[in-house]
Amino acid sequence: MKVAIVHYWLVGMRGGEKVLDALCDLYPEADVFTHVYRPDRISPAIRRHRVRTTFIDRLPFAHKMYQKYLPLMPLALEQLDLSAYDLVISSESGPAKGVLTRPDALHVCYCHTPMRYVWSGYHDYLASAGPLVRPLMPYAVHRLRQWDLATAARVDHFVANSTTVAQRIWRAYRRDATVIHPPVDVDRFTTDTPPGGHYLFVSQLVPYKRADVAIEAFNRMGKSLIVVGEGEEYKRLKQMAGPTVWLAGHCSAEELARHYAECRALVFTANEDFGIVPVEAMASGRPVLALRRGGATETVKDGVTGLFFDEQTPEALIEAVERYEAQAHRFHPTILHEHARRFDEQVFKEKMRSAIDGWMHAAALESPPVRYAVEPRPRPELAPA
Repeated sequence: MKVAIVHYWLVGMRGGEKVLDALCDLYPEADVFTHVYRPDRISPAIRRHRVRTTFIDRLPFAHKMYQKYLPLMPLALEQLDLSAYDLVISSESGPAKGVLTRPDALHVCYCHTPMRYVWSGYHDYLASAGPLVRPLMPYAVHRLRQWDLATAARVDHFVANSTTVAQRIWRAYRRDATVIHPPVDVDRFTTDTPPGGHYLFVSQLVPYKRADVAIEAFNRMGKSLIVVGEGEEYKRLKQMAGPTVWLAGHCSAEELARHYAECRALVFTANEDFGIVPVEAMASGRPVLALRRGGATETVKDGVTGLFFDEQTPEALIEAVERYEAQAHRFHPTILHEHARRFDEQVFKEKMRSAIDGWMHAAALESPPVRYAVEPRPRPELAPA
């Protein structure tokens, strides 16, 4: 069986790429297709596969400004020839599922979220767009939204990374989805290191992650916060960071594991699709102070593996930190680590393999509905009067 995996872009190892990493292990002979590929920023498990790119990868400045080429990505996807593949898995939060497959091939879409800038986050992205982009954005996004909705019909089965995303898939496409949570390599994290005195924030630094809420809260409290991540907001956040807040930028996997192990607790301010970061923190035995929205409500147990706050504001986060400081002794690293095992990489692989094998078997037994034209009956000759 020939397998193709289509991922939106490969420019770093964030949550979506960790899912791709596990899929590459699950299908070691699969070919990988993507719009933009930076091998120096990608895991060895993905690099071992044959990676093919669309024409986007050859456009000027595509490796850094790939999102500027979003309007061209539908065209680029449809130029990929996947006619040799029996199974196509698209990994989508950017354009990926719109590929053209063979009529008898199985297309499974692992959806991290329907494209945020097209659906749930459109107005936030429009508000933050620059003066040159903003006038063009409504029309361009409208066309992209129409294409995105139309290409949902090219998918045989949707898999959502959380119940939150399954609801978004239904809202956008009116399609059901099977929920399979993303993989976390739990054994990569240990609980042996005693916690330090600082808090930790780990995220891509883009507006919807709301790193500014965390930085403002810790500026006011005068408590130590390490911010790990990079992105378009880095310069602005660096300027607003006070003396107790350190922006560490990009970190290797080993450095990130050390940051988790040495922090007092993780701060999570985003309304996230799922959020692998809180699970990695819990695997390291560290509690999570999380916004009570989105995927965090499926991974964090209030009062057991972390605490929730209800508003995306510095004031609400400050109150959560104060509550945590008063009861930090209640959180046991071993309990947090065992809770994280529910999301272990092996669990993900077993569920994905079982689901896909079941769909492949069902597809082999079924054939698409076909309607045949019915031969018209000859009209009877009328008897002479």
